[in-house]
Amino acid sequence: MSSHPVQVYVYDLSHGMMAAMSQQFLGKKLDGLWHTGIHVYGKEYFFGGGIQSTAPGMSPAGRPHRIVDIGNTEVPLWMFEQYLEGISSQYTQETYNLLSNNCNNFTDDCAKFLTGKGAPSYVTELPSEFMNTPLGTLMTPLIDTFFKNMGGAAAPVGGNLGSRPAGGTQGGSWPSDGAGHRLGGGFGLD
Repeated sequence: MSSHPVQVYVYDLSHGMMAAMSQQFLGKKLDGLWHTGIHVYGKEYFFGGGIQSTAPGMSPAGRPHRIVDIGNTEVPLWMFEQYLEGISSQYTQETYNLLSNNCNNFTDDCAKFLTGKGAPSYVTELPSEFMNTPLGTLMTPLIDTFFKNMGGAAAPVGGNLGSRPAGGTQGGSWPSDGAGHRLGGGFGLD
């Protein structure tokens, strides 16, 4: 059996603004507004309007803020692909929620499946850290209502790329990124 390195790509969607301004606005310093993807088998997989894959570091989130090595996996690619198909209904544009079902939950689930270790705790604990601030306590119901009304269509990374939920083409062809890579379901497995 071959072993494959597994990395978490961590992006700061605030580009440093969260670290600079969170103390004033939230009463607590938060280091970033994290988006993550899991890098394994030569691709980066992420949740943004559905499960997607891309060349490592080429997601719509830009360049990774940091790359975290979380170990190696002996899970073969075909089994990981089956796993992704199995969880695809949990990670769709309609199920996206900024605080409770987001890219970091997806990365954490994949990391645990592949290595038995989750994504870094500073990433997975960010929503609860935010919700436990005075502003977070006020904003959480508004954020929840917003995502319920939007049906998840406001996913901050990849949500409006024209991708389709994983699990089938629904009679159409998969949209491309212009470089021949499929977006959305199928995980670019051509």
